[in-house]
Amino acid sequence: MELKFNNITISGGVAVGKNTLLDNLKLSLQPEGWKFTSGGQLNRDFTKENISPHAANVSEEFNRYIEQRTEDLLTKEGHYVIEAWLAGFVAREFKDTLRILLVCKDDRLRIDRVANRDRITIAEAKEVISKRENENFKEWRRIYGDYDFFSPEYYHLVIDTYSSGPMETVGIVLDKLGYKK
Repeated sequence: MELKFNNITISGGVAVGKNTLLDNLKLSLQPEGWKFTSGGQLNRDFTKENISPHAANVSEEFNRYIEQRTEDLLTKEGHYVIEAWLAGFVAREFKDTLRILLVCKDDRLRIDRVANRDRITIAEAKEVISKRENENFKEWRRIYGDYDFFSPEYYHLVIDTYSSGPMETVGIVLDKLGYKK
Protein backbone atom coordinates (compact mmCIF):
# COMPACT_ATOMS: atom_id res chain seq x y z
CA MET A 1 0.00 0.00 0.00
CA GLU A 2 1.44 3.36 -1.05
CA LEU A 3 1.12 5.93 1.74
CA LYS A 4 1.92 9.65 1.82
CA PHE A 5 4.26 9.31 4.82
CA ASN A 6 6.71 6.65 6.04
CA ASN A 7 6.38 7.44 9.75
CA ILE A 8 4.04 9.09 12.25
CA THR A 9 4.75 11.03 15.42
CA ILE A 10 2.08 11.74 18.03
CA SER A 11 2.81 14.62 20.39
CA GLY A 12 0.91 16.55 23.03
CA GLY A 13 0.68 17.22 26.73
CA VAL A 14 -0.89 15.30 29.58
CA ALA A 15 -4.14 13.41 28.91
CA VAL A 16 -4.79 14.58 25.37
CA GLY A 17 -5.18 11.06 23.94
CA LYS A 18 -1.70 10.18 22.67
CA ASN A 19 -1.76 6.57 23.86
CA THR A 20 -5.35 6.11 22.72
CA LEU A 21 -4.42 7.23 19.22
CA LEU A 22 -1.30 5.02 19.25
CA ASP A 23 -3.38 1.99 20.23
CA ASN A 24 -6.10 2.74 17.65
CA LEU A 25 -3.58 3.15 14.84
CA LYS A 26 -2.21 -0.31 15.63
CA LEU A 27 -5.47 -1.87 14.42
CA SER A 28 -4.90 -0.59 10.87
CA LEU A 29 -1.14 -0.22 10.57
CA GLN A 30 0.33 -3.15 12.51
CA PRO A 31 -0.98 -5.66 9.92
CA GLU A 32 0.85 -3.55 7.29
CA GLY A 33 4.16 -4.07 9.14
CA TRP A 34 4.27 -0.81 11.08
CA LYS A 35 5.96 -0.72 14.49
CA PHE A 36 4.95 1.30 17.55
CA THR A 37 6.78 2.83 20.49
CA SER A 38 6.04 5.19 23.36
CA GLY A 39 8.52 7.70 24.71
CA GLY A 40 6.47 7.97 27.87
CA GLN A 41 6.82 4.24 28.45
CA LEU A 42 10.59 4.50 27.98
CA ASN A 43 10.68 7.28 30.59
CA ARG A 44 8.49 5.27 32.98
CA ASP A 45 10.74 2.24 32.55
CA PHE A 46 13.86 4.34 33.13
CA THR A 47 12.57 6.27 36.15
CA LYS A 48 10.48 3.41 37.55
CA GLU A 49 7.56 5.85 37.80
CA ASN A 50 4.32 4.19 36.79
CA ILE A 51 2.02 7.19 36.75
CA SER A 52 3.66 10.43 35.73
CA PRO A 53 7.28 10.58 34.64
CA HIS A 54 8.83 14.04 34.76
CA ALA A 55 11.54 15.13 32.35
CA ALA A 56 13.51 16.52 35.28
CA ASN A 57 13.73 13.01 36.76
CA VAL A 58 15.98 11.83 33.95
CA SER A 59 19.38 13.11 32.97
CA GLU A 60 20.06 15.36 30.01
CA GLU A 61 21.99 12.41 28.62
CA PHE A 62 18.83 10.26 28.74
CA ASN A 63 16.79 13.02 27.07
CA ARG A 64 19.39 13.19 24.31
CA TYR A 65 19.30 9.39 24.02
CA ILE A 66 15.52 9.52 23.50
CA GLU A 67 15.97 12.26 20.90
CA GLN A 68 18.61 10.23 19.03
CA ARG A 69 16.58 7.05 19.27
CA THR A 70 13.56 8.86 17.81
CA GLU A 71 15.64 10.20 14.94
CA ASP A 72 17.17 6.76 14.26
CA LEU A 73 13.81 4.98 14.22
CA LEU A 74 12.38 7.57 11.84
CA THR A 75 15.34 7.79 9.48
CA LYS A 76 16.89 4.32 9.56
CA GLU A 77 13.98 2.02 10.37
CA GLY A 78 10.82 3.55 8.91
CA HIS A 79 7.18 2.59 9.27
CA TYR A 80 7.20 3.67 12.89
CA VAL A 81 4.54 5.37 14.97
CA ILE A 82 6.21 7.14 17.88
CA GLU A 83 4.17 8.62 20.70
CA ALA A 84 6.13 11.11 22.80
CA TRP A 85 5.66 14.68 23.90
CA LEU A 86 8.55 15.94 21.77
CA ALA A 87 8.49 13.40 18.93
CA GLY A 88 6.97 15.86 16.45
CA PHE A 89 9.38 18.58 17.48
CA VAL A 90 12.34 16.22 17.07
CA ALA A 91 11.03 15.20 13.62
CA ARG A 92 10.13 18.74 12.51
CA GLU A 93 12.58 18.60 9.58
CA PHE A 94 11.60 15.10 8.40
CA LYS A 95 9.42 15.47 5.30
CA ASP A 96 8.38 11.78 5.28
CA THR A 97 7.03 11.85 8.84
CA LEU A 98 3.40 12.75 9.53
CA ARG A 99 3.60 14.91 12.63
CA ILE A 100 0.45 15.03 14.77
CA LEU A 101 -0.17 17.32 17.72
CA LEU A 102 -3.04 16.39 19.99
CA VAL A 103 -4.58 19.06 22.20
CA CYS A 104 -7.67 19.20 24.39
CA LYS A 105 -9.18 22.66 24.67
CA ASP A 106 -11.13 21.76 27.80
CA ASP A 107 -8.84 21.31 30.80
CA ARG A 108 -11.74 19.83 32.79
CA LEU A 109 -11.74 16.83 30.45
CA ARG A 110 -7.97 16.37 30.82
CA ILE A 111 -8.31 16.58 34.59
CA ASP A 112 -11.10 14.00 34.52
CA ARG A 113 -9.02 11.69 32.30
CA VAL A 114 -6.05 11.85 34.69
CA ALA A 115 -8.22 11.39 37.79
CA ASN A 116 -9.85 8.29 36.31
CA ARG A 117 -6.69 6.85 34.72
CA ASP A 118 -4.50 7.29 37.79
CA ARG A 119 -7.29 6.80 40.36
CA ILE A 120 -6.61 10.10 42.10
CA THR A 121 -8.76 13.04 43.20
CA ILE A 122 -9.64 15.96 40.95
CA ALA A 123 -7.36 18.22 43.02
CA GLU A 124 -4.49 15.76 42.66
CA ALA A 125 -5.12 15.47 38.92
CA LYS A 126 -4.95 19.26 38.52
CA GLU A 127 -1.63 19.25 40.38
CA VAL A 128 -0.24 16.34 38.30
CA ILE A 129 -1.03 18.09 35.02
CA SER A 130 0.31 21.47 36.09
CA LYS A 131 3.47 20.09 37.66
CA ARG A 132 4.33 17.70 34.81
CA GLU A 133 3.79 20.24 32.08
CA ASN A 134 5.60 23.08 33.85
CA GLU A 135 8.56 20.93 34.91
CA ASN A 136 8.88 19.17 31.55
CA PHE A 137 8.83 22.36 29.50
CA LYS A 138 11.25 24.06 31.87
CA GLU A 139 13.69 21.15 31.56
CA TRP A 140 13.34 20.89 27.78
CA ARG A 141 13.87 24.63 27.34
CA ARG A 142 17.04 24.32 29.42
CA ILE A 143 18.24 21.49 27.15
CA TYR A 144 16.98 22.53 23.70
CA GLY A 145 16.41 26.27 23.92
CA ASP A 146 13.43 28.58 24.17
CA TYR A 147 11.06 26.79 21.81
CA ASP A 148 7.29 26.51 21.76
CA PHE A 149 7.44 22.73 21.37
CA PHE A 150 3.75 22.53 20.54
CA SER A 151 3.71 25.30 17.95
CA PRO A 152 1.38 24.22 15.10
CA GLU A 153 4.10 25.16 12.60
CA TYR A 154 5.91 21.89 13.45
CA TYR A 155 2.90 19.66 12.75
CA HIS A 156 0.85 18.50 9.77
CA LEU A 157 -2.24 17.93 11.91
CA VAL A 158 -3.44 19.55 15.11
CA ILE A 159 -6.42 17.65 16.49
CA ASP A 160 -8.53 18.78 19.46
CA THR A 161 -9.57 15.60 21.27
CA TYR A 162 -12.28 17.51 23.10
CA SER A 163 -14.31 17.78 19.90
CA SER A 164 -12.90 14.75 18.08
CA GLY A 165 -13.56 11.33 19.59
CA PRO A 166 -11.06 8.46 19.44
CA MET A 167 -12.42 6.87 16.25
CA GLU A 168 -12.83 10.22 14.48
CA THR A 169 -9.27 11.13 15.44
CA VAL A 170 -7.81 7.90 14.04
CA GLY A 171 -9.88 8.43 10.88
CA ILE A 172 -8.43 11.93 10.40
CA VAL A 173 -4.91 10.53 10.76
CA LEU A 174 -5.47 7.61 8.39
CA ASP A 175 -7.01 9.96 5.80
CA LYS A 176 -3.99 12.30 6.02
CA LEU A 177 -1.70 9.27 5.73
CA GLY A 178 -3.52 8.18 2.57
CA TYR A 179 -4.52 4.86 4.08
CA LYS A 180 -7.15 3.00 2.07
CA LYS A 181 -8.61 -0.27 3.33
